[in-house]
Amino acid sequence: MPTGPMEEDRFIEDPSDEDPVEDRAVGDGHVPGAAGDRDVGAFSATAPWIVRPDEMPWRAGVDALRRSEHRRVPDLIRARVLPPARLAAVAATLGWAVARWWVAARLRGRRGSRADLAHRLRVAFEALGATFVKLGQVIASADGMLPAELVHEFKACRDQVAPAPFDRVRAVLEAELGRPLDACFAELTEEPIAAASIAQVHAGRLVGGEPVVVKVQRPGLDRIVERDLAAMAWLVPILGKRLRVALLANLPAYLELFAETIIEELDFRLEAQNMLDVAALLARTDERPVVVPRPHGTLVTRRMLVMEPLRGFKIDDDRAMVAAGIDPTPVFHALLVSFFEGALVHGVFHGDLHGGNMMVTVDGRLGMFDFGITGRLSPRARAALVRLLIGGTTNDVQLQLRAFADLGGFPEGTDLQQVSDELRLDERAAASPSQLSPEELAAEVRELLALLVDHGARLPKDLFLFVKGMIYLNGAIAVLAADVDVFSELLSLFEYFTTHHGDQLSAETGVAVAEIPFDREHLREQTKAQVGLDVDRLTYRELRAHQAAERGQASPGPEGAAAPRQDPDPTRQRGRPVG
Repeated sequence: MPTGPMEEDRFIEDPSDEDPVEDRAVGDGHVPGAAGDRDVGAFSATAPWIVRPDEMPWRAGVDALRRSEHRRVPDLIRARVLPPARLAAVAATLGWAVARWWVAARLRGRRGSRADLAHRLRVAFEALGATFVKLGQVIASADGMLPAELVHEFKACRDQVAPAPFDRVRAVLEAELGRPLDACFAELTEEPIAAASIAQVHAGRLVGGEPVVVKVQRPGLDRIVERDLAAMAWLVPILGKRLRVALLANLPAYLELFAETIIEELDFRLEAQNMLDVAALLARTDERPVVVPRPHGTLVTRRMLVMEPLRGFKIDDDRAMVAAGIDPTPVFHALLVSFFEGALVHGVFHGDLHGGNMMVTVDGRLGMFDFGITGRLSPRARAALVRLLIGGTTNDVQLQLRAFADLGGFPEGTDLQQVSDELRLDERAAASPSQLSPEELAAEVRELLALLVDHGARLPKDLFLFVKGMIYLNGAIAVLAADVDVFSELLSLFEYFTTHHGDQLSAETGVAVAEIPFDREHLREQTKAQVGLDVDRLTYRELRAHQAAERGQASPGPEGAAAPRQDPDPTRQRGRPVG
């Protein structure tokens, strides 16, 4: 089996250039064709194989497997009497970073800055490997919940690492397949398309001729994650007792959230099922503006995921899209609608949105992949999330508080009226954020977080993933739709949901969604109260310019948005269009 470099246009092809093939056999009995499975999911127009969920053996017991993985979390982060073996290395690396920060500050004759400490911690996290890199990315998503210096620095947390040697990759694949590599693959590149902390991705071709990308888990990763979680579980109580910022961050809750998140990424059968579930929900829309790669029918195991390649442009490469005749604005609209519709209507959504996990196909559709982290909301939690958003729209803090409790944000039996009184929620709701200085607003947030922690508040995993997605969308608009009227976009989104899903959402939440006062005048009043602008229309570029002027800074352009972190990307080569 050839394993050397392959010509890129041989393994990542333009689906629009490919003629449908109806009769050619595909490895393991699949038959390709044109759109033969698009009633099953939001897939590309031309199929390298047909997705038949009932005929995929790896799906057997996948729901029970997901529940079993979740039940493992408490044991993975339980308090241990004796320190785990990994603790010494973790403590030494982090301790050395803090010690160098302290010494450098003393040599300069002043207190060390939080920004410098955050930088040294981020470098230490990267040195500690996969688990800590993933934890760093959770920190990077915690805007408003952790110190700003820490969040800003960890946005640069790199998830690009040296690839595992191909002989070890071959060993993993053959162990998962239970047979020699060339029994399944006619070609497979030794050099990966991308390599990150959890997995690396190789391009190849099956023995039946179908181009594929192969996601392979790093050897021994499950043991590494387990020992790192044990070390974190030992350190968290110590940090919580000694560091005020750690107390405010509610580190035990963050550790639980992180463990729940990373444990799902360690079994690629769960990721492949996530792909099918999201694709099935997206297929319910007539426009089909979003596509998901097809997972293979049989070549999916715990540590191996074979999937269809896609072709297109990086989602943040707006210049290349425009040059190819693609308008980025509808792409952003498709991303916005698919994210909110998945979460609020169907209860399943991509939980790790960032530029490395999306692309724009050559026909102008949004391609999404890397579904290792997916948000899943029960009907009760989904209705609570809708009520939380309605409460934010109508400035009803009591509705928001009850919704947060229904999402699992407080321990059972919490007296919500007492929480409301102690947090002075009605008083805070009446205050205008634009009337506070940045220092006063930061102090207000810190006080609120401290009071929430005192009442046992925690950020439920799926709410965290939803908030993280919204933060990404806020940055994506800077690249894809910086000059679009935000008011019009929000009104269009609201009209879409009231028209298509209003009856369902009203029945589930007990709130007459269509009667919510949400119009241009409402948006104008909210914008005036929150940012001090009295306007009838507002673009993202104008908002950023106003915020920069308030801070006395130069106005940032779209490129001022935080750069997306990189994960294994099965569909693109960096620096040029995919394919």
